[in-house]
Amino acid sequence: MGLVDQAAYAAAIRHARMPVVTVCVDHLTFLKHIHIGDIITVRASVNYVGHTSMEVGVRVETERMTTGVVEHVGSAYLTMVALGEDGKPASVSPLIVETEDEIRRQNEAQERRAYQLSLVGKNSGTKP
Repeated sequence: MGLVDQAAYAAAIRHARMPVVTVCVDHLTFLKHIHIGDIITVRASVNYVGHTSMEVGVRVETERMTTGVVEHVGSAYLTMVALGEDGKPASVSPLIVETEDEIRRQNEAQERRAYQLSLVGKNSGTKP
């Protein structure tokens, strides 16, 4: 989990070009266990940008050194918020999506965000 958060932090700060904090881990799935001696690769991408927040998707893979087999072992979605010099949430540049994969990831992130906001509205008794 620490590697996932560090990768999300790196992707978010690279996009925002300012400090960021993890607000929540929206989804974390462990698909397989990691064996001692495996090489771990963690990839992160900013999937969606709101006003001050960003959804970062993280993919964890391992490579078994004795066989060279690479496996997808985990995935996560984290929400990161950019912070200004005053330590308060700050505006983030929009995300520029160009490839089909980037467009798909952004659309899926928007669906997750809409679902999360609908839950907030149900729990608070008000509409999001």
